[in-house]
Amino acid sequence: MGDSMKAQFAQLMDGLNDVEAFLAGEQEGFKAHVPRDVDVRAIRNRLGMTQARFSETFGFSLDAIKHWEGGRRTPEASARTLLTVIDKNPAAVLTALNPAAFAPPVGSSKLARTHAGAVGKRRGSRDVTRQKFHSAGGKRMTR
Repeated sequence: MGDSMKAQFAQLMDGLNDVEAFLAGEQEGFKAHVPRDVDVRAIRNRLGMTQARFSETFGFSLDAIKHWEGGRRTPEASARTLLTVIDKNPAAVLTALNPAAFAPPVGSSKLARTHAGAVGKRRGSRDVTRQKFHSAGGKRMTR
């Protein structure tokens, strides 16, 4: 292993040791990064949802969605955090907000897995991607 790789490995191990110390309560100072700006419309469009559907699915008021997208208001830090998680891993948020929909089958010891698959649909001369969420049984969850 070259010196460069050894240095990278040492940095990685230092970081993991810091995380372990933080989780054990031995170290303070961790702070999550909450983005200042979140493009709500882009997140919603990537999921292929209307404003109404997005607000119903994720628990935001429809007025808030309209104001955020119209630039009249900015989401608070907690909303920006949730929006960031929705953007990065919407299936995790859906699972957390509606665990019954992703419950394992009766008698099974395995958790139901979720995945998001993109389905392309042609509209005119451009491609529009819509997301569909499925439970392990292939049941369609949202549109």
